[in-house]
Amino acid sequence: MSSFPRPDRYQQMEYRRSGRSSIKLPAISLGLWHNFGDNTRVDNSRALLRHAFDHVITHFDLANNYGPPLGSAEENFGRILREDFRAHRDELIISTKAGYTMRDGPYGDWGSRKYLVASLDQSLKRMGLEHVDIFYHHRPDPETPLEETMRALDQVVRQGKALYAAIPNYPADRTAEATAILRDLGTPCLIHQPRYSMFERTPEQGLIQTLGDAGVGCIAFSLLAGGVLTDRYLQGIPEDSRVASGSKFLNENQLTDEKMEKFRKLNEIARQHGHRAAHPERDVKTDKALHHRLSRQRTDHRRR
Repeated sequence: MSSFPRPDRYQQMEYRRSGRSSIKLPAISLGLWHNFGDNTRVDNSRALLRHAFDHVITHFDLANNYGPPLGSAEENFGRILREDFRAHRDELIISTKAGYTMRDGPYGDWGSRKYLVASLDQSLKRMGLEHVDIFYHHRPDPETPLEETMRALDQVVRQGKALYAAIPNYPADRTAEATAILRDLGTPCLIHQPRYSMFERTPEQGLIQTLGDAGVGCIAFSLLAGGVLTDRYLQGIPEDSRVASGSKFLNENQLTDEKMEKFRKLNEIARQHGHRAAHPERDVKTDKALHHRLSRQRTDHRRR
């Protein structure tokens, strides 16, 4: 049986600096949004994490509500971390988030200091950690003052519960405000996590420029649009697919004729060059092209 982890693993991955920080992140990271909850075999989750680490994917990204059920991805990750990665904790960047619905009542959602601080405490217990490397506020809160939310991020960093603060899903204007507040507090924003794909181009409408100006890194998620930008759905909806599973994040209504026609054209272009649309070599080229664009604006890109 081959040893774990591979001794030559650090010769395989390209690392990129996140914005103006000292942190270098792998060009590809692993998000535990799906396939790590209680409805997934732990052995499969373990095999995926080990394979990722063997290939120098050293950033594992979670959130308090990942599962299902809520919290179960962090619990399962914590178990695998103890059993397989205990000796390698300092080689890992572990991130988690809070900001979506975690429990009933006014203190289990959005962006109050009470919710964010309590949520991180619970996440640390589920994962068996003393701190995470990155803590995100998961989405803008239309009611809580932005200063309160950013002060909560500053607080957990100063308490040593997180090393860096970050935000995902913030539009350009709110991102500019949030990063300015964090900078003034002395806890600069490390990285921003937007949804970005060929079907979702919103970050190009000011966000990428804002991040470049602020020296904040950028990590895109759902680059393959939940699997739509693969050949997974070209012949209909497979029984074992995410759409068929009843996922609220990807359903049949999202497989519009317009989207599928665009993808068929993309797939045909890939086929003419001897690839599938989601062929790994193509993904790497796409990732590098985006990285060069972001680098010109003094920010970093990486795939989650």
